[in-house]
Amino acid sequence: QVQLVESGGGLVQPGGSLRLSCAASGITFRINTMGWYRQAPGKQRELVALLTSGGGTDYLDSVKGRFTISRDNAKNTVFLQMNSLKPEDTAVYYCNTRPVRDWGQGTQVTVSS
Repeated sequence: QVQLVESGGGLVQPGGSLRLSCAASGITFRINTMGWYRQAPGKQRELVALLTSGGGTDYLDSVKGRFTISRDNAKNTVFLQMNSLKPEDTAVYYCNTRPVRDWGQGTQVTVSS
């Protein structure tokens, strides 16, 4: 059974940075495409960043140039470095495979002054 545990969220001022981590178990991590998703209050969950097993990436237009997804296959962990954060980045952030499996609890990111 897949288990995904996100961490690293918090409260940050506009323009600040956060690094999210997601530890995965129950899957052969290195062969999976991994993604970061987010859900803001009252909105649908959206895909923010993808990283394939071969290193290919794709990003939501609104985060291009600010967010970077990476992975450590030895530690079964995927990361999301978020820079130049904006209030509109406020959401619960989740990681998952693509296609998605069971969701973890997510980690709250709040960007506010």
